[in-house]
Amino acid sequence: MAAVAAIVAACKSGPQPPTPQDAQPPQAGGTAAGAAGTPRSSAAATPRAYRQDAASHIYGLNAQRIYKGKLPPMLYAIGVLEVDIDRSGRVARLHWMRAPRHAPEVVAEIERTVRAAAPFPVPTRMPRVTYTDTWLWDESGRFQLDTLTEGQL
Repeated sequence: MAAVAAIVAACKSGPQPPTPQDAQPPQAGGTAAGAAGTPRSSAAATPRAYRQDAASHIYGLNAQRIYKGKLPPMLYAIGVLEVDIDRSGRVARLHWMRAPRHAPEVVAEIERTVRAAAPFPVPTRMPRVTYTDTWLWDESGRFQLDTLTEGQL
């Protein structure tokens, strides 16, 4: 009976959705594009939900620059950046809510990284979106976003 119950239970659970780490890397050319070469779309209905799609998009384009594992207790820089994305997935505006002023090279590199990631997933359920994420920057030049962080030691 226990074996039959285990088989029935196994049949009830469907496949699990892929996690951001399981996502396929972007196609050659540097954009996470759909089959027709257009930016993929986001079904997020709120800026908070969109932030997850944007962070996954940035990670997909910068896999070699992501700090793997838990971050060290002392980070080189922490910045909080607000990003406006228009209805086409383009970056309309960047606004620093907390810039790491002691590291202007990090500010410039984060801005360059965000602009280079365009087009972002198209916010199909919103005419445009403004989302905020915190950049956690290691002295090695690798980073994590607070949305997808693995934590700190």
